[in-house]
Amino acid sequence: MIQNARSRTVLTLYTTADDIQCHRARLVLAAKGVSYERVLVDPAKPPEDLIDLNPYASTPTLVDRDLTLFDTSVVCEYLDERYPHPPLMPIDPLSRARLRVAAVRIERDWLTEVDAIRAGGRPAEAARKRLREQLLATLPLFKASKFFLNPEMSLVDCLVAPVIWRLPWLGVELGREGKPIIDYGERLFHSQGFTRSMTEQEKAMRPLHEHE
Repeated sequence: MIQNARSRTVLTLYTTADDIQCHRARLVLAAKGVSYERVLVDPAKPPEDLIDLNPYASTPTLVDRDLTLFDTSVVCEYLDERYPHPPLMPIDPLSRARLRVAAVRIERDWLTEVDAIRAGGRPAEAARKRLREQLLATLPLFKASKFFLNPEMSLVDCLVAPVIWRLPWLGVELGREGKPIIDYGERLFHSQGFTRSMTEQEKAMRPLHEHE
């Protein structure tokens, strides 16, 4: 976290067009119904103001007046606390800890495979297989509750849903066995908040009839 000398009156999110972590932050903002300025960033050529704000020029970067935040978990938890309705984390410490650990595992396991798939080449097919296996291994969690590990939508759903949305685009097919995961995704994809969270590039990841 750094402090920015230039005060801004509008909440601003620097985001790339198709990154899962950026989509995660945008989905939190959409779930909260918060108005903000979306600044699309080309990772190969980050704008000078982003470099000034964030020494890593990473996305997502959130600017709230004279406060600048980066690291997706920091951004998402700040938004949940800054805009408390609807809450996206349970009240009790045990449940909150379980969800935080789940998010860490998803970042380390699923997102690592997504990155390998997107890099292409020979390792991509093995990464598709591993991601499919990891997702299917979590089937009991998708069956146990309406949302991931929680009866209500949480910050973890804001990470899980963008991954599930991208599966056809990544070439990962779950088949009949994965129906509970597909059904989970469809419940979230048809919400107005999910639609608002997406960029045009993300909407194009699935045929139009799949998300009308």
